[in-house]
Amino acid sequence: MSNESRNLDQLQRWMQTVISWPGGVEAGIDSEAAQSEIPLESSELETIVTASSRQTSLERMGIYANAYYARLLECLSEEYSALVSAMGKTAFGAFSMEYLQEYHPTSYTLCDLGAHFPQFLTEHKPPAEENELNWTDFLIEVATLERVYSEVFDGPGIEQETLLTAEVLNSIQPEEWPEVTLKMAPCFRLMQFQFPVHEFISHVRKGNSPQIPEQQLTCLAITRRNYVVRREVVSQAEYLLLSKLQQGLNVGDAITCLAESDLMEPEELGTKLHKWFKHWTTAAFFIDVSKQ
Repeated sequence: MSNESRNLDQLQRWMQTVISWPGGVEAGIDSEAAQSEIPLESSELETIVTASSRQTSLERMGIYANAYYARLLECLSEEYSALVSAMGKTAFGAFSMEYLQEYHPTSYTLCDLGAHFPQFLTEHKPPAEENELNWTDFLIEVATLERVYSEVFDGPGIEQETLLTAEVLNSIQPEEWPEVTLKMAPCFRLMQFQFPVHEFISHVRKGNSPQIPEQQLTCLAITRRNYVVRREVVSQAEYLLLSKLQQGLNVGDAITCLAESDLMEPEELGTKLHKWFKHWTTAAFFIDVSKQ
């Protein structure tokens, strides 16, 4: 195929394939995807990319390939800044490059670039004793929460929604409450961790260099209001009740599950429920209510 018969779209697709190929430029040239666009040997590269006085065609292509991956690494570092702090820049860079080889970017948006990073860390977790938590578990949890923050920020929110008010809830008669079903905000997430990773991430984002915290069961409710991601620690009892409501159980059945869990004394539960539902409504955990 002559240079004259190659159109711009074809050259752009070929070059994108070659410079982004996980195995490097030469492997990219030899790949089936690149060969389907422009069939040629690596030795024929100069017919497409001319050499300069100081660099070969392959070296010039390598500059673009390095810049491509440098940009991807920069994006990952920005999304997982707390993980960089916990792991160290060198180790994070090495893991990131391996991640990009296994989970090569395919989305049109960089928002999806780090979507599988917590999964990647889990898949490469070194073996440990049964039920034993270690430093790797902490790293996975940091990555998981940082990714959740990204997804909540970029995903659907409640900024354009008509929010549920306390007045609406107060209008529900006491005998109707057991059959009421609450619809959670689309940006609402419930997470449970073995470490207080939210505190570690907050310290990093404030410019501090925190120590890895001690193990501590931590339940978080995460949402977004006015385009700001917000999180708060909830008790295990709140976590259980909210999780049941999120699953679609009506209020009566959700409360029954909590009462049977032995997480709270019956008399304490009665006094807490009103306070919880008032706060959750103010925090916009719910956006709608229905009566069966």
